[in-house]
Amino acid sequence: MRKLAAFDRPDQAAPRIITARAIHAVDDASTTATAMLLDRGRILAIGSTADCEAAAGAAGLAPERVDLGDAVVVPGFVDAHAHPLMYGQMMTWVDCGPAKAASIPEIVALLTDAAAGLPAGRPVRGYGYEHRNLAEGRHPTRFELDAVATDREVYLMNASGHGGVVNSFTLEQGGVDRETPNPPGGEFFRDADGELTGELSDAACNILTGVHGVNVGHHGPNFHLADEPEEHLRQLDAATQRFLAGGVTTIGDAQVSRREFDMYLRLAEVGRLELRVSMYLLSHLLDDALEMGLVGQFGNAHLSFAGIKFYADGTLGGWTAYFPDGYVGDPCRTGQLYHEPAAYAELIRKAHAAGLQTATHAQSPTAIEMVVSAIEAALAERPDDDARHRIEHCGLPSGEQIERMAAAGIRPVNQPQHYYNWGEGVEDAIGTPGERFNPLGEFERAGVPMTISSDAPVADPIPLEAIQAAVTRVTRRGNSLGPDDLRISALVALRAHTYEGAVSIGREDDLGSLEVGKYADFAVLAGDPLTVEPERIAEIAVLQTWVGGEPRYVLENAPTAALKEAVPV
Repeated sequence: MRKLAAFDRPDQAAPRIITARAIHAVDDASTTATAMLLDRGRILAIGSTADCEAAAGAAGLAPERVDLGDAVVVPGFVDAHAHPLMYGQMMTWVDCGPAKAASIPEIVALLTDAAAGLPAGRPVRGYGYEHRNLAEGRHPTRFELDAVATDREVYLMNASGHGGVVNSFTLEQGGVDRETPNPPGGEFFRDADGELTGELSDAACNILTGVHGVNVGHHGPNFHLADEPEEHLRQLDAATQRFLAGGVTTIGDAQVSRREFDMYLRLAEVGRLELRVSMYLLSHLLDDALEMGLVGQFGNAHLSFAGIKFYADGTLGGWTAYFPDGYVGDPCRTGQLYHEPAAYAELIRKAHAAGLQTATHAQSPTAIEMVVSAIEAALAERPDDDARHRIEHCGLPSGEQIERMAAAGIRPVNQPQHYYNWGEGVEDAIGTPGERFNPLGEFERAGVPMTISSDAPVADPIPLEAIQAAVTRVTRRGNSLGPDDLRISALVALRAHTYEGAVSIGREDDLGSLEVGKYADFAVLAGDPLTVEPERIAEIAVLQTWVGGEPRYVLENAPTAALKEAVPV
């Protein structure tokens, strides 16, 4: 019988007074303090050192002192939309991103080198390329990947995570030829002569994942590849450590199948679930969740169920978001919707009627319209002022849709690193409207509370990079994307990656800001993101990450000027 005690124990952290140059509480008053009193994993007082000493005396505590010197403390970052297991899996693959390869021959060389070091028959897998960033301005082909290997699977995942390119061997093994029809919700791409190019998207990735992958139907792309459970456990463990290194203390896993659920339980069982996870079950599990009576949040401080994840359309990066009139960059491509609007509306109605929060991936105006209309209809049938339905990514909403989102309480969960990494590609794909990609400034002016997240592995879980992108809207190539009024301030961006993230997963009562009674989850930074030049926010080092009043990550060789006393992990 599986025991849950390893992660279901009460926090036993010792009482401590933490002092630093600045402690940004990110509360409604935008409080900046210099000291916090912690006990048993929670905050007992925040203010000056004298305030905390007085509170400790009144409580009969003799706290340890931890002086962080010139460091700056912020709430632990909440990454409300990420895919930790997939991210951990990517960490075992070949990095073919822009820092490693700028052309197709460089990608082929990286994969060839990797293949030489693998046992015979072991798949060769790479990730991170964005074809518009390559010198050739296109996807590699299966014939180019055949140069890597012809006797084993070769798969190069696009940066969007919604497909990529495979070699000829993989297509043959999957029984795919030029006569094979496209599956619902996916595509095997062909050239002008009808020949397979090797590029595939979304549900077509079933040839890689097989029956043990995510059950797709019309419930989203299948990009989770199967490994042995022990390997998945190692991958998830490695991923959580990477999140902690970025200052992330809480994750919203935005695509949980039975596989992810089981891996979290296994990681917790061995005492390695060191941060907090809120799970969104993939929508094909909606009926299972309702049958089991999962009609609200449940779990504990480290692992909990939050809601149901849906897909409305595909991705802008992979040109599978739904534009019925075609893409400017390729009029023959339209992308796809994953549901007929009436069928989707019924699913949202069913989830909402049961009191479940929904989180729907939607990028194009057409897809966002389907989501907003369905939520409006569900709310009209059963009013709820605090339903907190989410739109994931919410890349290109119209101004009218944003106003309706404000009225319905719909929360966008955005990823500024998407336009940092490939914002120019969105303009190439759909034309000038692409410069509005993730219009954070418009959300702010309309009174729509926004949440910032990473979507890891689509982007690395580096909250300070996401905050910089939100403040500057400058891409990796150094281009400004759209007008200045799409930017937001550093304080709003910090709040979007902390407190608003906690609201989006339903955890603001105990997470997201540094206030009395909340968990002592915080990141220790070498600089102040609220005062440093905006274009340097991402350069700030994360020195420590604390969860429940205990350090879970400490940067090796941290500058002593910024950290007078390091508490060993």
